[in-house]
Amino acid sequence: MITNRSVSLADQVFDRLENDILTRKYERGTIITEAKISEELGVSRTPVREALRRLEQEHLIADSSKGMRVIGIDDVDADYLFRIRKGVEGLAAAACAKNINDAQIKDLKETLDLQIYYLEKGNLDKQLEYDSEFHHKIYAYSASVILYDTLSLLHRKTKYYRGKSIIEKERALKSVEEHKAILEAIEAHNEIMAEAAMYQHVANAQAHLQSIKAIREE
Repeated sequence: MITNRSVSLADQVFDRLENDILTRKYERGTIITEAKISEELGVSRTPVREALRRLEQEHLIADSSKGMRVIGIDDVDADYLFRIRKGVEGLAAAACAKNINDAQIKDLKETLDLQIYYLEKGNLDKQLEYDSEFHHKIYAYSASVILYDTLSLLHRKTKYYRGKSIIEKERALKSVEEHKAILEAIEAHNEIMAEAAMYQHVANAQAHLQSIKAIREE
């Protein structure tokens, strides 16, 4: 049921469906229709139609004779997304190191502290939430709208894979250490080190996912 009145119904339906597709609640090939979604979410067909149109524009669904067919993000897509993120996210970290102010550094530290807190508590959902928030704040504090918009989209589209990566505590602990290195470089306003640390962080996440895939295919 959609209940948030401060956000348009179409936006809420879009966010809900995008999340369900990217987290694979709806697997690739699943057929979804206006009628089905409207009934499931308790809303009229108009906001559902708008949300489905936006999802089609993002190539997460495609029209078929039976309704909208879920495409989602597969392993090949994810590999390309991580390759792109390595370069662009490194640029964002460098820009953040250059432009961030003291209040923003404090905010970034608090976000990392919360990620560590929930990791120690074993709360995977909250840990992933603050992991994502750490990255999004770096995008925001880069002071570049282009970097923020580009990376926010890429980050959302790798949500399923990022969750798979840090669900293992060993990788989650390493991820936190990598975040600390990124933050240290940003706090020092060292653009070169910030870019390198972020590049390595994303590369490590990608390598871990590839190792999981290799084990699964054995």
